[in-house]
Amino acid sequence: MKQLYASMFFMVMLIAYCAASALGADAQSYFDSATGFYNEGKFSDAVREYGKAISLVQDRSEPYYYRGKAYYKLGQYDEAIEDFNRAIIIKSDDAEMYYDRGLAYFKKGLYGNAVEDDTKAIALNPRFAAAYHNRGIAYARRDQFDEAIDDYNKALSIRPAYMEAYFSRGFAYIKKASADFKKACGMGDKNACDNLKQLSEQ
Repeated sequence: MKQLYASMFFMVMLIAYCAASALGADAQSYFDSATGFYNEGKFSDAVREYGKAISLVQDRSEPYYYRGKAYYKLGQYDEAIEDFNRAIIIKSDDAEMYYDRGLAYFKKGLYGNAVEDDTKAIALNPRFAAAYHNRGIAYARRDQFDEAIDDYNKALSIRPAYMEAYFSRGFAYIKKASADFKKACGMGDKNACDNLKQLSEQ
């Protein structure tokens, strides 16, 4: 067991060393400082320090990606998307980058773009439960409740204890039922009208 922990520690240190070598010592110092600010919730400071890292190295995806995440935390979604775009140009096979850009698109009300990015994230990582869930929410915002429910089911098949997915699926069922009751009510079905009223009062 001790040997296993030693091997794992060595691998972590090796990855950190490789990252530092790739960014360069000065850029890595700014990157580490930015990450510290990010973890402390000081997102404006994080943006500033990631920017300093970017000024020294423009061909690495990490500073752009994490500055994009900091911009997202600040509610600056256009800036976040711009940085995610740059990160994806450099590294186009990272599911997390598409997922995070999809979140920013969602915040801007661009649900079609969010669906596209979550779909790309899922293609790169078919076990990405959160991407299924968020794509489901984007579908629901477009009143595509069957597609939304299908995505929530997929998310739950991967993470059976995914509390948010249960809530979202339940809400989608209610919205779908409301649409069906509204249609039936418009055709003169009194029971549908009564059920629609009950749902609207909940």
